[in-house]
Parts: sequence; structure tokens; C-alpha cells
Amino acid sequence: MKKIQTIVRKEWAEVFKKRMVLFTVIFLPLFLSVLPLIILYSMGGTAANSANAELPAQFQQFCKTDMTAGQCMQYYIVSTFMIMFMLIPLFVPVNIAAYSIVGEKTTHSLEPLLATPISTSELLAGKNLASVIPAIIATWIGFAIFAIGSLIITGGGALTSALLDPMWLIAVFIAGPLLAVLSVNFSIMVSSRVNDPRVAEQLSAVVILPLLAVFFGQIAGLFVLNSTLILIMCVVLLLVDVLMIYLAIRLFQRETILTRWK
Repeated sequence: MKKIQTIVRKEWAEVFKKRMVLFTVIFLPLFLSVLPLIILYSMGGTAANSANAELPAQFQQFCKTDMTAGQCMQYYIVSTFMIMFMLIPLFVPVNIAAYSIVGEKTTHSLEPLLATPISTSELLAGKNLASVIPAIIATWIGFAIFAIGSLIITGGGALTSALLDPMWLIAVFIAGPLLAVLSVNFSIMVSSRVNDPRVAEQLSAVVILPLLAVFFGQIAGLFVLNSTLILIMCVVLLLVDVLMIYLAIRLFQRETILTRWK
């Protein structure tokens, strides 16, 4: 455990010197927290005149009976952007994990680490935690800002209860960490195979595409996320995470790194 803690501290000391990493960890969650609040506040007056007919028929069934047409419209718009809170734990770790292997290779700090008695599992566990923990904390703080802000703007009531539905709590507090683990291990796999941190970051960003498809699919009214879909997503993510961790360990060839990387 001490070896893993040492790796985590080492990773944080290095990656948080980079302005882009700090920008991503701090600004992105803040922006995605404030954006739905701005929408919620700006729709306060205009949404009252909106009719449920303007909503996708698939979504109207999720509007609570004690919600007005305007509140239902607000709920639809803001809940669509709530998917962004699932994007944070995917995007934030990419910038950290992309430098976890190839970044250290370019600075020639990885080889001495690999020459130590630390096991591959301990090494990757430390790099996982170093990337996952900031992503989870940033996501949870961002969601807390949104929750408090929505309570202030709406004054409580049916709309606030809908926005803080257990579905979104599951998405943020369970699916979020699972998404972060997926993103980190995919980034580590990519980072261990390329030679440029920027290339590693760009390739690792591919993992974000499926969630963006969900985001645009809900905007288009193709489907609506519900608690059942979120729970299924969590189960699938858990299985995928186990597979990704296994593959990351198998693909990380420390002997190759020590003898062939130039």
C-alpha cells in the first residue's frame, strides 16, 4: 500500500504542474455545473408559457403530475445537460492518465521506476488512483454546486425533486467512478503504446464518444434515460472495467519498455 501511495503522490506532483491538467480538473466541472443552472434560471420566465406538446412524447411520461408545463420543459432541458456530469469522470482522467506512461517516457523518469521491485499491478493501481480520485472529486463537487444552485433557483418543490432524482444520484455517484476507471485504463493502454503525450490524449478521447452519442440521442428524442437504463449501464461498466484492468496489466510490458523504448 505504501508503494501505491508513493506512486500517487509522485503522479500528482508531476501532472498538476501542467496548466492544461489544472484547467481540465477545475474549469470543466465548474463550467458543466454552472451551464445547466444558467439554463434553469434563464428559463424561469419563458418556460411557464411552454406547453407539454413541445416535449418529445417519450419524455412526457417522466414529468411528475404536480409539475407545470413550464417546469416539465425545464426538467427536460436541464436533465439533458445532466448527462454532462457523466462526461466529467470520462474526460478529466484522460489528461492525467495520458501522461502516466508516455509522459514519463519522454522525461526518462519511467525506466528507473520500472527497475524497482514494485509489481506491475501496484504500479498501475497507483496510476489508476492518481487519475480516478481527482476526476471523482471534481465530479462530485460539480454536482454539489448544481444541486445547491438548483435548490436556490427553484425554491424547492417538484422541479428540484425531479432534478435530484435517484436516477441522477446513481449516475453521478456509481456510474461516474466506473466511467473514470474505464477512461483511465483505456488511456493507460494507449499511453503505453504510443510515443507522444498529445497523441495518447487524442486517442484516449475516443472513449468519450459513446456517451456523447447518448447525449445527442436524448436531445433528438430517440430515447430517454431512466433508472433501469442507468442501472444496466452500471452493471455493464463494472464488467468492462474488470476487462480493461486485466488488459491494461497484460499489455503493459515493462521489459519491452526497459529494453526497447528509445
